[in-house]
Amino acid sequence: MRSNPLAIFALVFLSLVALLAPALAQSDPQTQIVQNWLGSGHADATSPAFTHWDDEGEIPGTCARCHAGQGFRDFYGLDGSAIGSIDHPVQTGGVVDCDTCHVEGVREIATVAFPSGAEISISGNTATCSTCHQGRGSGLSVVSAVAERDEDTIDPELSFINPHYAVAAAIQLGAEVQGAYEYPGKAYASRFGHVPPASECIDCHDPHSSLVQAETCVGCHETDDPTAIRTSEIDFDGNGNADEGMASEIASLHARLMETMVAYSREVSGQGLVYDGGRYPYFFADADADGVPDTTEDGGVVRFAGWTPRLLKAAYNYKFIASDPGAYVHNPHYAAQVLYDSIESLSDPLGRDMTGLARP
Repeated sequence: MRSNPLAIFALVFLSLVALLAPALAQSDPQTQIVQNWLGSGHADATSPAFTHWDDEGEIPGTCARCHAGQGFRDFYGLDGSAIGSIDHPVQTGGVVDCDTCHVEGVREIATVAFPSGAEISISGNTATCSTCHQGRGSGLSVVSAVAERDEDTIDPELSFINPHYAVAAAIQLGAEVQGAYEYPGKAYASRFGHVPPASECIDCHDPHSSLVQAETCVGCHETDDPTAIRTSEIDFDGNGNADEGMASEIASLHARLMETMVAYSREVSGQGLVYDGGRYPYFFADADADGVPDTTEDGGVVRFAGWTPRLLKAAYNYKFIASDPGAYVHNPHYAAQVLYDSIESLSDPLGRDMTGLARP
């Protein structure tokens, strides 16, 4: 790997600040802010989110908007450049720095464009967060890929479509931005709103550490455990427990979708499938049904190749929900609808009914 002087300097500087911050925090509130930021993913200069391009020495403009503070400022013209694009690569070594959120002009951002083409009126801190926490795909990407192909016929031209990572804004806005694949003829929840004191990202997340400030939940929900919060009396997953938090309902539906995808891949596609969320492209062949990706003679993993349009739609939605661990808070009804409809679609050719499951 080629050494990057800027990256090395950044690591040394951040390490020094991290060492000094505890000693200074008691007398300097600003240092506490820096310390909180240093503990966040936004400041982790060793993270793949910021080191992925180190060998090349530069970040492509299409990625730099979210993977470097410099790229974010360039995209919005906050550095004096043209607004709405990054027409050159950005040097590696940066992180989501202070100026990403505090540079002059950032509060004037009034709309955020999403991968579906939707432009949503969002302002202030939430516009900054939503710019990057939206993924890079949309349900329309799937619509375009499957076109008029037969639902249950394997097509070698199809491959997994990745919604990318950190899609909280796309889930929170629901049908307004069509982040998930939305099945025709179904109605989907739109923007999930909270009361004004909890309507922006930093109302619930510390703006520097990004950690959830669970105490904000207590006033309305009488608990500081977000996973225990319910927003409906309906038992969505059919386990007979209508008192568990929406986190459990969503997790159960998510697991049910994977189980149905595996069954479909064997019974309809005729090929085994296994998911590995830590390894791109996430879906791999599993001919012996041992739950482990098949490997080649040289030790490589075998990508799943039995894609039908029906399975591709469901797989996209599975990964979409997996890409936001907080979906049960950001928009639980949209998440449950997307999961239910994906399970229902796959269950049809399998001859399974949906007894016990409920759609919001």
